[in-house]
Amino acid sequence: MNDHEQNLVRVTIYGHEYTVRAVADPDYINEVAAYVDERMRETELNLDGPQSPTRISILAAMSITDELFTEKRKRSSSLEQIEDRAVALSNLVDEVLESSFKD
Repeated sequence: MNDHEQNLVRVTIYGHEYTVRAVADPDYINEVAAYVDERMRETELNLDGPQSPTRISILAAMSITDELFTEKRKRSSSLEQIEDRAVALSNLVDEVLESSFKD
């Protein structure tokens, strides 16, 4: 299979079947669909009384997006820390090299 070949995968999310066309591996598509289904069901359990599937979908999407944004912020913060440490280490190496040439 070439890298751009699209797969058709049938998934079930919140009791509804969908056919998804994507370049991604079918197992990955099923994993993503299962995660969305799980989050929708968790969202439904946390609401008071019956809610429309649309409302549950939107709230689950917001929750998943919150997870994504949180992870992106963590990653950005980690990258900044790595960059700061790399600069500090580079400066330290420069200082050691300069002092060794002076001796």
